Amino acid sequence: MEIRINNRVVQVAEGCTIWQACRSVGIHVPSLCYLKDVSQNASCGVCVVEVKGARSLLRSCITKVTEGMEISTNSLRAMEARKLNVELLLANHPQDCLVCDRNGNCELQQLTFTLGINSKRFVRTRKEYYAKDDSSLSLVRDPEKCILCGRCVAVCNNIQDVKAIDFSGRGLKTKVSAFLDKGLGNVVCTNCGQCALVCPTGAITEKSSVSEVWAALQDPEKVVLVQTAPAVRVGIGEAMGMPYGSLVTGQMVAGLRRLGFSRVFDTNFAADLTIVEEGNELLHRIKNGGTLPMITSCSPGWIKFIEHFYPELLGHLSTCKSPQQMFGAVAKTYYAEMTGIDPRDIVVVSIMPCTAKKYEARRPEMDGAFQYWKEKLNLTEKERFFDVDYSLTTRELARMFRETGIEFTQLPEEEFDSPLGESTGAAVIFGSTGGVMEAALRTAYELYTGKRLDNIDFRSVRGLQGIKEADVNLNGTILKVAVAHTLKNAGILLDQIKNGTSAYAFIEVMTCPGGCLGGGGQPIPTNAEIRERRAASIYFEDEHKAIRKSHENPEIARLYKDFLNEPLGEKSHHLLHTHYVERGY
Repeated sequence: MEIRINNRVVQVAEGCTIWQACRSVGIHVPSLCYLKDVSQNASCGVCVVEVKGARSLLRSCITKVTEGMEISTNSLRAMEARKLNVELLLANHPQDCLVCDRNGNCELQQLTFTLGINSKRFVRTRKEYYAKDDSSLSLVRDPEKCILCGRCVAVCNNIQDVKAIDFSGRGLKTKVSAFLDKGLGNVVCTNCGQCALVCPTGAITEKSSVSEVWAALQDPEKVVLVQTAPAVRVGIGEAMGMPYGSLVTGQMVAGLRRLGFSRVFDTNFAADLTIVEEGNELLHRIKNGGTLPMITSCSPGWIKFIEHFYPELLGHLSTCKSPQQMFGAVAKTYYAEMTGIDPRDIVVVSIMPCTAKKYEARRPEMDGAFQYWKEKLNLTEKERFFDVDYSLTTRELARMFRETGIEFTQLPEEEFDSPLGESTGAAVIFGSTGGVMEAALRTAYELYTGKRLDNIDFRSVRGLQGIKEADVNLNGTILKVAVAHTLKNAGILLDQIKNGTSAYAFIEVMTCPGGCLGGGGQPIPTNAEIRERRAASIYFEDEHKAIRKSHENPEIARLYKDFLNEPLGEKSHHLLHTHYVERGY
């Protein structure tokens, strides 16, 4: 289709919006509410353009182009209206940029600078002042910083199908809130953090534990262990100014040592452990008539989703804890015994791409290590401790690096500590949608058939399609599997189970788009193109690992030999497995 943009004739795709047409020819029209694949509600009025023949300015994010259309993105009328709309937003926005979590990475702040706004021209029109909502263990909402763009509502409703937040009130009393203003911690919020990831300001952020971790690191009586999730190694570089998807595993390890952690371990070790337990659990169910399909349980946002919306299907979940929680339990039992450290002196910190991990670490049932030591050390309930003490997001780790002045790009590559730092390629792909499934299949095939699997790349479960499925031949036995990412897609598979139409034996579910690499605690921005780059780096690390099957990890074999005895055994049951609860609405 031929149109004219800023007096220049251009060819654009038929059916696209003016905003998309402008971007396709290298012209950026600003917007605060529009976000590709998430939100296009035209609420902010910042993307207005002038179109010849139109009586008023048009919002480019929702207006489709037509043949011969003449568009001006930089006319005086359009530019003044754009500036005015931002100034009206600033009238009700707090002027606390210097102490805001999003300072330097705020779309409203950047747009204010870009448009040349250097003073606050209008007085506040909103009469009420809203208090922060810190009821959640994972997220903090600050309605004062909300510009009513609707992105958070759109991602919660349309991508995750959770509907934990929505608009309430009218006119100047309009705000985004949880049901009956109960707070995120008291409704069906799954803590996925996708709202924080798409928010253009600091209206929704993770609940930070950075100060508590600094205090632990400065305590001479504490042994502070850190574990790092697979997706962090392809995200932390971005947060430190490197290209999207930079693979910085070695530099990340070096940086963590310089922060003062006693030992730097890898959550991937526990991911390998998860696969051994989960693979054996799947085969046990298949051989003994257990509940099928079995569904993965690594993603805490997904777990809370099924607890709220499909409690009748909880029996389909694997009883395995997530790698984060398995690591904490092993660190405060096996590692504590091996090193002679009192488990009460061990502080386990996890670096996760996920805000829901903060919630998961405080689930009441996540105290396996305490239960293990309770009688041995004569502990009381007042001395109860959790397996994981603090969970930090990728963004929080970047904040710590910046606070200490670490020049991340100048760090050398260093190796994880042993014995909880050895991992395989199967573990690293946990960070991408389809990765848990592929890792499990690599192990399940060899456990089931007793034969060596030479072609270990299950490419049919890779990629960013919402739902993927595959037939896996286990030496004549066909295993039908499915992979879903985002909770909306998970709901589709759960409905099939409810209706009795599910053909699968094994299902992987990840809460966030793209899996953990698109988690709510990852660097901002995160979009489809960035997720693809992160996924490519994750599979690159897998391909270059010396060992690529979880059950071949020598440190895992040692763990079973010296401590756990066998998969699905009594110790494993108490330390590595859990139960779930019906939460209701």
